[in-house]
Amino acid sequence: MKTGVLVMAYGTPTAPDDVEAYYTRIRHGRAPTPELLSDLVRRYDAIGGTSPLARRTADQVRGIAAALEASSPGAFDVRFGSKYEPPMLEEAAASFRNDGFTKVIGLVLAPHSSSMSTAQYMSRAREALGEAVRFIEVGEWYEAPGFLELIASRVNEALAKVPSDRLSTTEVLFSAHSLPERILAAGDSYPDQLRESAAKAATAAGVAAWDIAWQSAGRTGDRWIGPDILQVLRDKRAGGVTDIVSCPIGFVADHLEVLFDIDIEAMGVANEIGLNLVRTRSLNDDPAFMVILGDVVRSAA
Repeated sequence: MKTGVLVMAYGTPTAPDDVEAYYTRIRHGRAPTPELLSDLVRRYDAIGGTSPLARRTADQVRGIAAALEASSPGAFDVRFGSKYEPPMLEEAAASFRNDGFTKVIGLVLAPHSSSMSTAQYMSRAREALGEAVRFIEVGEWYEAPGFLELIASRVNEALAKVPSDRLSTTEVLFSAHSLPERILAAGDSYPDQLRESAAKAATAAGVAAWDIAWQSAGRTGDRWIGPDILQVLRDKRAGGVTDIVSCPIGFVADHLEVLFDIDIEAMGVANEIGLNLVRTRSLNDDPAFMVILGDVVRSAA
């Protein structure tokens, strides 16, 4: 019997007409106000109408399957489920149960874990699988062998685009998706994971000047973890920094939070304040990254 591998990700609308339904699912069945919907549509329009995340994620799932097949022929069956967009993760999980699998590994395409993000994926998948299936949850995997070294190589690649006479006033800014501050009261380690992964990636890249920031906070009444990347950019420029290498380490593929929040919104602020901003390339389905994730799955198995 093969071991099932349930790869999970956030999901994204695949066509402009799907945006409202997608937004409603994110809001747990509450339709967005016209203002909120218009703002999200505006952001998608700015990157071409829809996000490439669905395509990128499909490529990653195929890449993980190929890496596993190359290292362990016939041992794994890889399927994908999304948190907010079909195919839903419950359907993918149920397909393993219905096909008689007795062991399934859950992997979320996010290197850090949190009670309000990855833990929710796992809870939903576990319920859909039922008690007859042994469910092995992969938590944070940012320390997987090779991952931070791969991030470091992306950082050095971006640094090479900065004029050599300005490297002394250049900083690397690692970022991840913000979450509501209430997770801190429960002792959630998510912020610590970001800082630790950033520190280790910076060390691997040989970078002494670096910091962290948070991005993409939700449009809600909650207080979200900060400081926000847009404010950090302003503070860095005021402190004499001339160049920033933006490394959205919490994201593993091109999508709205990278293509709009960094490439358009953060870049706009940088241009406004006279700061040169260079972003690291997204990992997407880089073969080296696929091998790393395949090894994460095999270790869990």
